[in-house]
Amino acid sequence: MKNPVRPRAAAAAAALLTASALLTACGGDGAEPAAGKARDTTDAPAAPVKDPVVATYDGGLYVLDGATLKLAEDIPLKGFNRVNPAGDDRHVMVSTSTGFRVMDAVGGKLTDVEFEGSKPGHVVRHAGRTILFSDGTGEVTIFDPAQLGDGKPESETYDSDAPHHGVAIQLAGGELVTTLGTEEKRTGIKVLDKDRKEITRNEKCPEVHGEAAAKDETVVVGCEDGVLVYKDGSVKKVQSPTEYGRIGNQAGSDESAVVLGDYKQDPDAELERPEKVSLIDTETGTMRLVDLGTSYTFRSLARGPHGEALVLGTDGKIHVIDPETGKVERKISVLDTWQEPLDWQQPRPALFVRDHTAYVSDPANKKLTAVDIESGKKLASTELEQAPNEVSGVDAH
Repeated sequence: MKNPVRPRAAAAAAALLTASALLTACGGDGAEPAAGKARDTTDAPAAPVKDPVVATYDGGLYVLDGATLKLAEDIPLKGFNRVNPAGDDRHVMVSTSTGFRVMDAVGGKLTDVEFEGSKPGHVVRHAGRTILFSDGTGEVTIFDPAQLGDGKPESETYDSDAPHHGVAIQLAGGELVTTLGTEEKRTGIKVLDKDRKEITRNEKCPEVHGEAAAKDETVVVGCEDGVLVYKDGSVKKVQSPTEYGRIGNQAGSDESAVVLGDYKQDPDAELERPEKVSLIDTETGTMRLVDLGTSYTFRSLARGPHGEALVLGTDGKIHVIDPETGKVERKISVLDTWQEPLDWQQPRPALFVRDHTAYVSDPANKKLTAVDIESGKKLASTELEQAPNEVSGVDAH
């Protein structure tokens, strides 16, 4: 799950943690769904939802058919909720005020299965495991998503040294890469073996935030002055080319050794609207900056089916970047021009990619659009009663 990144000043760091707390604590009594639209969340729809896509709105969740974007279910759920793939082809994780709740997206309903946790944050899927991080406690929860259809899966938990806005990922061999920090300061990562004995750590990553896995299970986490790269038992730092070069949101691909990241250069900005993205080559340990000529947000980054780096710009276009050369190869027009709101919880266009399809939300026009990444052809579009915010869905078959 991607959160916005903040400047490094102490007050701004505190603001980030406050914003993280607001993830679930605030949001108020969201707007109720339109009359006749909502269903009892314990009822299954008339037919299974094919390859479902889930969009949040203020006070609920939309479940849509992944091919046609036909609205299958409108589920009321008060508060500011967030959504992520659960790691299988049926379920989605919904972050609520009380924890991570499991949605049966194919069945079009919320289940009673919940991983309780204060300030639920990042959800990571990797190597057949789903990893949850609760910021309010620092607890990491690991489970096999294949067990989600049989009630609450068996899970392993790991307690961080202190609560903080963090993230963790478990590798195929059982190693756990997890962040280090407190509510006041985040400093780096440590790596634990399958028996949870420490292998290594690096605390030279101020305001560590976000993760991505690249080719050959190389893990990248962001810092306010570069990234940390973990591979084969060691951690290396890749420095930003500018004194302050914050990378807090990343997108990786098994098809590429290059990780796509955001890039912010103004530590004092109330809200920086960056126009450059970073490409971190995990094999050479180098970083390239790409100037898009348009700004973007923390919900703008994704990867294509062949490892393409994708960025949804405020110019309304998906910028398709060759991660090896940094060249913008194509631009796919999807939306009108837009501007990022100051409050990170307010709706702004979001990009979700599954297989060859990019799903883009359009809060200003209350629409959701699907486009083919390779051809740029619009596949489907739908109008909704409420402005969509986050967009996610089940994993591909």
